[in-house]
Amino acid sequence: MKLATELRAGNVIMVNEAPMVIIKAEYTKSGRNAAVVKAKIKNLLSAGGTELVFKADEKFDIVVLDKKEVTYSYFADPMYVFMDAEYNQYEIEADSMGDAMKYLADAMPCEVTFYDGRAIGLELPTSLVREVEYTEPAVRGDTSGKVMKPARLKGTGYEIPVPAFVNTGDMIEIDTRTDEFRKRV
Repeated sequence: MKLATELRAGNVIMVNEAPMVIIKAEYTKSGRNAAVVKAKIKNLLSAGGTELVFKADEKFDIVVLDKKEVTYSYFADPMYVFMDAEYNQYEIEADSMGDAMKYLADAMPCEVTFYDGRAIGLELPTSLVREVEYTEPAVRGDTSGKVMKPARLKGTGYEIPVPAFVNTGDMIEIDTRTDEFRKRV
């Protein structure tokens, strides 16, 4: 059991019989009112997010989620299929994939999150290397500040902003948490 004041981003708690992950927690104590914790949370089963206010002395059960290293195998509409080292297959619904579909590629190593024996989410590596399928040529002489242009990634077609010096066919490293360009590889 944890008090509301001990909750941190990334903790998984039970709220109304549903596992919720804490995205942001902020402790507030004002002069007249009782101390409270304002939390942004996301339902792990339905992927819906909300903001809740808890009393500072409220207690929560912490849920420990199982995680397993897997590789992406194939898409079987509407499920994405992953395989672990022992050749066990796990299916995740497209709704539970979230932002992971932007970067998913064949045989890509990932981490599947399980709750109550059911695969509920997917975590990608924090950085990936992808090839730029297409980007417009840089405008000559445009060197004022941080100049960004859109670049489409090969395989998924997802577009991210990249610096002006990146060209079509370049390999770039991307931060999957923020969808930002890191460096040219």
